[in-house]
Amino acid sequence: MNVSAHMEAVYAEVRRRNPGEAEFHQAAAEVLDSLAPALERHPDYLAAGIVERLCEPERQLIFRVPWVDDQGAVRVNRGFRVEFNSALGPYKGGLRFHPSVNLGIVKFLGFEQIFKNALTGMAIGGGKGGSDFDPKGRSDAEVMRFCQSFMTELYRHLGEHTDVPAGDIGVGAREIGYLFGQYKRITNRYESGVLTGKAIGWGGSQVRTEATGYGAVFFAEEMLATRGEGFDGRRVVVSGSGNVAVYAVEKVHALGGRVVACSDSSGYLVDEDGIDLDLLKDVKEVRRERISAYADAKPTARFSARGTVYDVLCDIALPCATQNELGREDAVALVKHGVRAVAEGANMPCTPEAVRVFQEAGILFGPGKAANAGGVATSALEMQQNASRESWSFEQTEARLAEVMRDVHSQCRNTAEEYGGKADDYVTGANVSGFLRVARAMAAQGVI
Repeated sequence: MNVSAHMEAVYAEVRRRNPGEAEFHQAAAEVLDSLAPALERHPDYLAAGIVERLCEPERQLIFRVPWVDDQGAVRVNRGFRVEFNSALGPYKGGLRFHPSVNLGIVKFLGFEQIFKNALTGMAIGGGKGGSDFDPKGRSDAEVMRFCQSFMTELYRHLGEHTDVPAGDIGVGAREIGYLFGQYKRITNRYESGVLTGKAIGWGGSQVRTEATGYGAVFFAEEMLATRGEGFDGRRVVVSGSGNVAVYAVEKVHALGGRVVACSDSSGYLVDEDGIDLDLLKDVKEVRRERISAYADAKPTARFSARGTVYDVLCDIALPCATQNELGREDAVALVKHGVRAVAEGANMPCTPEAVRVFQEAGILFGPGKAANAGGVATSALEMQQNASRESWSFEQTEARLAEVMRDVHSQCRNTAEEYGGKADDYVTGANVSGFLRVARAMAAQGVI
């Protein structure tokens, strides 16, 4: 069987079955393009239809979420949960509350989650969910009523051995608290392990808030070390200013780097003195204001509503905002400015054209399914602590996170060398390594 032709046929079927879902098509193409060497060595996976089954979610849920705002008006949003693959364990993946959320976005995220979760080496499958609800500008009472309505429908599909959501864009500790409270109220069970990202005082894990940002920096550090380099003294640009970006900044500074720019949807901020982390946290986490408020408060900083954060000179770039934020022109600018490494803190923030630019230029590139696996890895550690009724220290949990990211890096590098020929091809390494772990489990469990 011609493997390349088979992959083309699978991709054509993905496009036919999922019309208009551009992000899902992109995520599927990126994985399918990498799998030929693995499938040539394991033709039994082709015969078992593993790839075809991987591209079709086990279950897709779409539901209405009605709620009442503070003025007494009835609002209606749409909720989603895509339970993509449970070969390795219960479905695991975040909930995203943002106006851009649709079925195609959730499917792309859930598909990525299969491979990301497999790379952690933990017993978790892949899933994702969310809603087109926007928590920005809403009162706590409105967010609570929305979350309660959302969980009233979703709860019947969840369980610590079935499906375990976490947070994502627009879903932090506040939202997780309201969701968990409603789940507990409906089921009359205190299942701590049914949601992760909880507050530390009632079942949450230390480092969970920091995990995705820290993990991306740990992965970048491992990539740089292969060339005898590190963060010390390096200029770093971080896109975004949400949870992932904030804690990526924190860890870069701890490792001796200097983050000189970050951004949000309104523009980007440059502070040559290095981003003041306390001020950034106050603006984004306490006041919930736009990034321009940072520049208003600090004379050394400047805000720009034009251009992108990737126009800023840097040695290392950490895209931590959202999908497809870094395009070909941005990649060309970064390479021209001498960037040494790029690690995706967000899910698929670099377009395929941008990735190609980095690879052709020999830039170290860490794809999101590997570089941002720290968040879900720490979620799995939270599940482990919940199951054993334990609570680990910050230092203990961070050490486990660093160990997981080192293992993910080694796994990607070794697999790339074995199947792709180039140890620095982390895209092939991540895709093939994650695929093989899931494929073995699927083959063992039969055609289901």
